Amino acid sequence: MPKGAVMRSQYGLRRLVAVALVLFALPAFAGVGIITHLSGVLTAKRADGTSKVLGIKSEVEQGDTLTTEADTYARIKFVDGAEVVLRPGTQFKIEKYAYTEGAPDSDNIIVSMFKGGLRAVTGLIGKRNKEKVSFQTPTATIGIRGTHFGMLLCNNDCANVPTIRGVPPPDGLHVDVANGAVLMRNAGGFVVVNTGQFGFAAGQQVPPVLVPPEQGQRLPVPNAIRRNQGSGDDIGGDGSTSCGV
Repeated sequence: MPKGAVMRSQYGLRRLVAVALVLFALPAFAGVGIITHLSGVLTAKRADGTSKVLGIKSEVEQGDTLTTEADTYARIKFVDGAEVVLRPGTQFKIEKYAYTEGAPDSDNIIVSMFKGGLRAVTGLIGKRNKEKVSFQTPTATIGIRGTHFGMLLCNNDCANVPTIRGVPPPDGLHVDVANGAVLMRNAGGFVVVNTGQFGFAAGQQVPPVLVPPEQGQRLPVPNAIRRNQGSGDDIGGDGSTSCGV
């Protein structure tokens, strides 16, 4: 082969290797989860400051702040299998999300809920590294000890939330556990909320406490959001495998 042809061949090979290395360095799945169910308007403010209206099958990313408008429910499935249902009027940020199937040491989930309510079912990270999952609110931080729980944060905005007693729930963080347990913790102290129990924290300096069922909050989710598409499985009805805020 002529010398010039050999040089061109080697140059082309080097370029091919360089491109392959760049492609290998890119994440195969840029998002950390997808929207599986949606009723209403859901927006995401990205880490770079841009905003986007999301739809079913839209990806969510680390750094996203998700906002559900009035009458909007959104269900998110993360890559480790965890699921979160956001109720109307919720602002929820994915602060950190790290998951590699074969590398549990890298696990890390930190999310913040600034207002509204949610229900969460933990995935593989929550099963193998419970201490690496944290749900933060202005009133208390939730550490998981199980699989299924709900949160409602009231700040003069829960007048229309239905309750057993017929009066609006008090301001603060309301937690219920359908399966497993969670640890409610703030500057005032902590409490463990087990299956079937309800917790409440009135403020960041006020110790969280257990409350009787008649004072607890567990809100329903529309059937269209609760059910898995195509399978008919309920994800919010019986409390065992559910996500039904």
